[in-house]
Order: sequence, then structure tokens, then C-alpha cells
Amino acid sequence: MSLLQENQKEQLQEISNTLRQVRQEKSIQLEEVALKTNIRLACLKALDAGKFDELPEPVYIQGFIRRYADVIGLDGVALAKTFPTEVNPLALDKKFSQNLEKNSKFSLPLFIPYVVLLLVAAAGLMYVLNPQFSAESLVKKFNFGTPKKPTTTELSTPASLSVNQEATSISAQNTPTPLPAIASPKDSLNQAVAVTLEVQGKSWLEVKVDGKTEFVGNLKKGVRKTWTAKKQLTVRSGNAGFVLVSVNNQPATPLGTLGKIKEVTFTPEVNSQ
Repeated sequence: MSLLQENQKEQLQEISNTLRQVRQEKSIQLEEVALKTNIRLACLKALDAGKFDELPEPVYIQGFIRRYADVIGLDGVALAKTFPTEVNPLALDKKFSQNLEKNSKFSLPLFIPYVVLLLVAAAGLMYVLNPQFSAESLVKKFNFGTPKKPTTTELSTPASLSVNQEATSISAQNTPTPLPAIASPKDSLNQAVAVTLEVQGKSWLEVKVDGKTEFVGNLKKGVRKTWTAKKQLTVRSGNAGFVLVSVNNQPATPLGTLGKIKEVTFTPEVNSQ
């Protein structure tokens, strides 16, 4: 029984298609990916072929996605977050019961508990026959001395530390905190670029805002989504002809040609005219 739920399988299928498409586009072999990620080649082939029942638990699959994507030039952390890691409780219970059945086959020999019982009885008999063998004699035998009393210096040290810490905290509270500078609305608008995307068909998207990946995956057909950047905003599409782009509320135009992968970067300087 697979540990993946239906929604996990559907999302993993889309991620697998994206990884395979980008890897083939860059002419990277699975053997090279396995060498750089330390992932077993069998697991990579199963992920590439959609044989998800041969893969381990979802949390390990998420790690595979992150390392695989990093090797082929994608944002592995962002892509891995799109895969949920919830475990199928029915499959987990069945796996636990199977492991329990395997472990139940191994049992201790019957003579071991009797040997332990005999050793305990022998130790108790020795203690009864030798009453002078007590805890006090053990302390004297091993030279366990009385606990050392703390000196005057050791007792005074915590008090002095607490006084110093209190003085430091009071001075830190009295230090005025500088107020943040507030930019005018006009300057904020001139230094930003807003990009609205609308997908007309199936196309994989990656959006980076000021160098940080904000979205990786597929938008539903007809859904519009807007991102705003201060310096630059980069859009990468697996099928540029299905993606309509509107910059700063201008009329929407296709990102590129149908069936082609394209990456475009928008900046406030270029799109403020």
C-alpha cells in the first residue's frame, strides 16, 4: 500500500514532469543527478517515471525534490514546499503492524530470565550474610568525601553578576530607538514594478521578486495574480504562449511563443516609461 494520498500523487506528478522537462532541456543525465545529490539512482528513476509506490515516506521525497531541483538550476526549497508531507494513516498502520509481526518472531530464550533471577537472589543472600556491607562502608571504601562547602567568593559572585545584568538591562531600555524613515507614496510608486499574470492554458511558472522566489508551480486557467517588486521581477514559464503579462496595469500581452520556455525580467526603470 502506498504512503501517498491522492492529492500528493497529483502534485508529485506535476513536480516530476517539471524536473524531467528542465533536466532534458539542459541535457543532464539522471546518473549525474544521482552523483551530485547522493540519491539512489533507483529512487530518481522511480520519481522520473511516476512509479511513486517505490519511493519512501513523503518527508524523504520532499528532500529528493529539493536536492534534485538545486542540481538542475531551479529553486529547490521553493519547489519542495509545494509538495505536502502528510502521511496516509491507513498505510502507516499497516506498515507498523508488519514491522511488529517481524519483531515478534524474535523472542528471548527461556533460560535468560531464570539466570537473571538467580543472580539477583545470590546478591541478596550475600547482603544478608554480611550485614556490615552497607552503604556507609561503600562510601568509606571508595573514599567518597563530604560535599565541598562553597567559599565566600563563590557565594558573592552570582549577586554581583545579577546587579551588573540588571544595570545593563536598564541602560538598554533607556536607550532611544530611532524611528524608521517613511518614504512618500510618490517615491514608492516610481521605484516599484507590478506584474500581473493570467494563464490561458497549462504552463509551469516560476516568479522571483527582488531575487527571492515567491511562486513555483501552476496557476489555474483564468486566474490572475499580481506581484510587486522594488528592484526587479523575473518570470519564467514552461509554455510562454499561454501566459498573459500586464505590467503596471498596461494591456496584457503574451509572454512568448506557444510551447517555448522563456524567462523575462521586469524593472521599474524599463517599465516606468
